[in-house]
Amino acid sequence: TLNNLIAYRYLKQPNTMKYILLIVITIFMFGCNKDEDVNVNLAVESTFYFPPLNSDEWENITLSELGWNTSELGGLLTYLEESNTRAFIVLKDGKIVIEEYFGNNILGTAPFDRNTKWYWASAGKTLTATLVGIAQQEGLLNINNTTSSYLGNGWTSLTADKENMITIKNQLTMTTGLEYNVSDLDCTLPSCLTYRTDAGQQWFYHNAPYTLLEKVVENATGIDYNDYSNQKVESVIGMNGQWISQGYNNVFWSTARDMARFGLLILNQGKWNNTDVLSDADYYEQMINTSQSLNPSYGYLWWLNGKESIIFPILPNSFNISMSDNAPTDLFAAMGKNGQFVEVIPSKNIVVIRMGEAPDSSLVPFTFHNEMWASINLVINE
Repeated sequence: TLNNLIAYRYLKQPNTMKYILLIVITIFMFGCNKDEDVNVNLAVESTFYFPPLNSDEWENITLSELGWNTSELGGLLTYLEESNTRAFIVLKDGKIVIEEYFGNNILGTAPFDRNTKWYWASAGKTLTATLVGIAQQEGLLNINNTTSSYLGNGWTSLTADKENMITIKNQLTMTTGLEYNVSDLDCTLPSCLTYRTDAGQQWFYHNAPYTLLEKVVENATGIDYNDYSNQKVESVIGMNGQWISQGYNNVFWSTARDMARFGLLILNQGKWNNTDVLSDADYYEQMINTSQSLNPSYGYLWWLNGKESIIFPILPNSFNISMSDNAPTDLFAAMGKNGQFVEVIPSKNIVVIRMGEAPDSSLVPFTFHNEMWASINLVINE
């Protein structure tokens, strides 16, 4: 109905536009004939399906029911299998459309299936971004505060004044200014974290300051990082994953379905069914939109499609292209080593999950990602 459309458009707008739209709606209501039934309901509920907690139940919907191209599915699955994919899931409105598994588990001892756990690699950065937002909405930290406020002075080898330029937001946006010509970009020791330029002056995919966000959250909340993840996200949406230390890194492991649950949470703007998980709407919008001017294709640890330029991991240079020509322009994604993907497409209410081994020789396979979407597009008929 017209009323629901107005309400939907209202809720989709940022706060400033909401006030403007509220005025327009008010004028509309009072300008209508008094005999007309005008009832603008601003409390529009999500129409997404959410799988129950602690259950293998998950509703499916077929390609035929959606009017998608069933004849192209075989080609997509063949491409995925030949590209070392282990798990591939597509959700539409929260329901499973495609769920396929290939090959064996990480040890090669059993077939990969819905219960097999796999590493998220840097796709797990987006779970950290979500947890930082939750800690901020609880009043336990502020992303505009200096990192030293939570890690103490001397967490880098910088002078005190340069170190205190670095904020949590710089960690979220890869703009700490730390030197990246180092032997180990994962090393979080102060001796590995040296000065290159002032915070906010460069964009570089530097893993170490990201990793230290986990210690920021632990120190701000007083709760172990795995426990905080479980309390605030996993137990609320039915995930069952775990952060596992690997050298300097802390890598999240879960099943593909757990990853799909997280994607559905983010698609629904941080809300799981009727439960608010990330309720700070401003933080959510900042997280999934351009976070700084240096790399328009990066939010708070999320990669963004459809932007005018991009800086790829490991490279310092900007390229005047978008992340993926074949993917929907509004797609934003968690992306990790060897092609661990959580893809969110708001315009289509779709989530795409890919877990697997490396499809090519690149660290994060952006070329594969683009080719994958060329094959997905042949199936999705929207």
